[in-house]
Amino acid sequence: MMGRFWAMLRRPTLVRRLMMAQMLMLTMVWSLAVAYVMVEGADEASNVSRGVLHAIISVADNLAEQPQRQEQSLRAIDEALREEFETGQVPELAPRILVWREGKLVYKSPDAPSGIRSAGPEQMEVVYIKGQAWRSRSLAEGNTRVTVLEAGGAWQLFITINSRGYYLLPLLISLPFLLVPAWLSIRLAMRPWRKLAQEVAARGPQDLRPLAFKPPHGELAALVDNINALLQRVDASAARERSFIADATHELRTPLAAMRVNVEALQGQVHDARQQELLDGILNSGNRAARLVGQLLQLTRSEVQAGAGELPRRQALDTLLQDRLAALSGLAQAGDIELELQASVSLSVPGQRESLVSLIDNLVENAIKYSPRGSSVTVSLHAERGQAVLHVADQGPGIAPALYERVFDRFFRAPQQVQPGSGLGLSIVASVVRQHGGTIQLHSGNGGLGLLVEVRLPLAVA
Repeated sequence: MMGRFWAMLRRPTLVRRLMMAQMLMLTMVWSLAVAYVMVEGADEASNVSRGVLHAIISVADNLAEQPQRQEQSLRAIDEALREEFETGQVPELAPRILVWREGKLVYKSPDAPSGIRSAGPEQMEVVYIKGQAWRSRSLAEGNTRVTVLEAGGAWQLFITINSRGYYLLPLLISLPFLLVPAWLSIRLAMRPWRKLAQEVAARGPQDLRPLAFKPPHGELAALVDNINALLQRVDASAARERSFIADATHELRTPLAAMRVNVEALQGQVHDARQQELLDGILNSGNRAARLVGQLLQLTRSEVQAGAGELPRRQALDTLLQDRLAALSGLAQAGDIELELQASVSLSVPGQRESLVSLIDNLVENAIKYSPRGSSVTVSLHAERGQAVLHVADQGPGIAPALYERVFDRFFRAPQQVQPGSGLGLSIVASVVRQHGGTIQLHSGNGGLGLLVEVRLPLAVA
């Protein structure tokens, strides 16, 4: 369970990709905005206010006659300014102060550079001392001047931005609140894409009609046009293949019929038992080939009718069953099989008569073929929840449940099958059932004996 969850999270999606792109663009725009503001304000901003500079000058003037107390008081102010940077910010960015009175330097922060002379009071300027950039700001009143030095340069600017949370804090606060709106907006924008995917997923392998969804969006419209063009090419290719098979099988019927007539005529002229046996073998092979050709034609016609989109007509299924069982009664009598029809109600389904005839014939012929002599084949028809339910039950060997799905594949025959056949009968039945929007299931017969084929078809609207 957890493995599937993590696999789902790791699987790339367009929604996640768009969200990541939005978050990345937001981070880039925010970074550029912060960098612009900081660069523009770097020359003017200062960590020491003008009031502090006034206080320093006042202390220097008031204690001018007491040099020792003057130095102690200025050092106390200097340490107070540093304390904030030592506890909450970057110590390297703490301001340094230099105080002059009557042209004489009376106080200098311990690590302040020497040789500083500020040119313009009340202005922030950048000075370089031994290759290091410093931002200098001075204030002069009377004979006293104070200069504040702060670290400058790109590295100090980067430290300032990050240490004060100007950069990361707004991003950390805003990103979680932006994820949900971004996800919702992307989901809404991707709705036409999901609609297209649902229509494609709902299509069956035989449904090659153009997509009904017509998106107005340029990107999706181009994709739908290309898919429809591909479906059209595939449909044309499938039609050519069906036409080829239909033509080939149709052409095979004439020589097979001629061969049968010739072999039967030859049987009347041959009196040698060995030769008669050989002719019987040829005749049986010809019959199997003729049956295979007939089933291929039925399958091709069923698929052609399904692809042509012919409008279904109302077909009386009970009457059709009576007709087909009457037509197959000779086959049943030849095998000493009793045919029984249980259809007390009149039921109609929408469909094509030829396809339904093919469905009934294949089911009943299979049941007769696999039933032992002296047994019976039961065909029943009844209505259930808006569907016509057709049952064909025999008393033959049945089919192993593990092969219930496989037997609908073309040319598949159950192992150890002794009866001759092509493996197309149930494929034809399944194709007709799909064509009519129904379902087909296989079950064991009564008492676990034989096979019960259940076909459900939608009833015609009364």
